[in-house]
Amino acid sequence: MLAPPGTAGTPGTPGTPGTPGTPELRPVAASRPVADPAQGAYWHTRTLWTSVHPRKMGSGSDRYEVEERHVYETWVAPGGKQWSGFRRLGTRPKSPADDRAWRRDGSPATWNRSADGMTVVLSTRPDKGRVGAAKGRSDAFHVAGQQLSYEELQRLPADPAGLRGWIEKAVRVRKADPTADVPEDAVDGHVTRTLVELLYQVPAPRGVRVAAYRALPAMPGVHARGTAKDARGRTGERLSLDHRPHPGQKGFEQETEVIVDTGAMLLLSEGVRTTIDGKPFANKTSTEIVLHAGWTDAAPSVPALP
Repeated sequence: MLAPPGTAGTPGTPGTPGTPGTPELRPVAASRPVADPAQGAYWHTRTLWTSVHPRKMGSGSDRYEVEERHVYETWVAPGGKQWSGFRRLGTRPKSPADDRAWRRDGSPATWNRSADGMTVVLSTRPDKGRVGAAKGRSDAFHVAGQQLSYEELQRLPADPAGLRGWIEKAVRVRKADPTADVPEDAVDGHVTRTLVELLYQVPAPRGVRVAAYRALPAMPGVHARGTAKDARGRTGERLSLDHRPHPGQKGFEQETEVIVDTGAMLLLSEGVRTTIDGKPFANKTSTEIVLHAGWTDAAPSVPALP
């Protein structure tokens, strides 16, 4: 799982070419009007992240794995200004077997050393959390390295081929920026990532979200896996996203699984599983559950406990 990405505030040129001579990227309205006027004060996302700590706790035969959880929220006004909230929910044993080993270890509520003696700072207790306005530029929506106004976001292509073509062009414009490391063989991966992000991160109209979902199975390495339930028991359509082998790491394999509510056409969950020589690699294994993606009039606040 990637670290929680923002929906706005990334430096760039709002919906226009990144460098002289590159193709025009400003979405064209054509005969289609803005389909989805803002239905609230903020586009709000609330996600629950779970990741396995890379080191085991305990000692001797009572070693065990723990997982860290946090809630991450964003609020983006139609003008592009954004706020974010973050709250750690506390560390807990990963599995029933880990829970039993933790109990044999005395059920510690905090850890300052891992089983191999490394310094860690972990607690089973939630922290107080925090919320604040995004720093830097926050007057546009970030899509495929481009900065779009709300109106331009509404006018993104609403057909799978057109949307994929626009994103590919946008990624290559970003690629023309010498500060952006997007090699040609990584373009498809960036397109796939953007299609997933359009399913919840920004207030794209439903037609654009439908196009994004329909474009995904045609991307290299993406496979439809049928109906599935996420960790909260919600039903959706599951897609697996294979990744290119990690350069320089023999035996490195990574797969992303997304589950999409095809009624609301919104992402329900995304999980990343990474292995090296067939063994789980905790540093790159995590799960994100989308608890909410939609309009709200509620002002930004410290994330509540789920």
